[in-house]
Amino acid sequence: MERDQERPGLRPIDMDSNEPVARRVFRELRRAIVSMVFLPGQALSEQEVATQLGVSRQPVREAFIKLADAGLLLIRPQRGSFIVKISVRQVFDARFVREAVEMAVVARAAAEATPRQIDTFRTALKRQADAVKARDNVRFMELDEAFHRDIALSVGCDYAWRVVEETKIQMDRVRYLSMADATPLGRLVDQHTAIIDAIAAHDPDGAQSAMRTHLREILTSLPELEKRFPALFNHDVGDAVP
Repeated sequence: MERDQERPGLRPIDMDSNEPVARRVFRELRRAIVSMVFLPGQALSEQEVATQLGVSRQPVREAFIKLADAGLLLIRPQRGSFIVKISVRQVFDARFVREAVEMAVVARAAAEATPRQIDTFRTALKRQADAVKARDNVRFMELDEAFHRDIALSVGCDYAWRVVEETKIQMDRVRYLSMADATPLGRLVDQHTAIIDAIAAHDPDGAQSAMRTHLREILTSLPELEKRFPALFNHDVGDAVP
């Protein structure tokens, strides 16, 4: 799998922001790993990253440690740092946790969402459809992330969304691969639409069913992606694919 126009390189760090530089570096590197700017198994140099981002090595070193804690980077003293391959077991574990949390969130949204909030969700769906027409996978993934986050935040489930964010990193890499190679983006928009239709109808059961179908899409795409990109995946000892 080679880089292409849909996978831009590292973006310069905004030095005018008051946010700690290390946090901004971490976020940018996380985005780059998820969107396959850096491929699983690839070596990553602190100095090269620092040069590309226009920062010193210290915040990059701090970001590398956080990436290692997040399971995205393997730091081997005297040997280098390497992007961790996608763990199939962790993908399934993350999907299980995410489904449990987001089904609870969407049921609350179906009970509490206001007409104004529903209108906002409809606008988000239109933006997603526009990204599909433009074949802009990167933009679609950003909108997809915002869609799920905004549903959670709209009903005060901020902590629930933080839990999802912390557990779905491996899922995100598979999702990015599937957008270009396994899952038609239009299908995802249709699934999002079904979720919002159920919320608008104040149908918690329907909203949960639609969310379950949507989040299990990865179970369909993952086996195909493993076949097409075997070098990107790792089956840990004891991995079990249900």
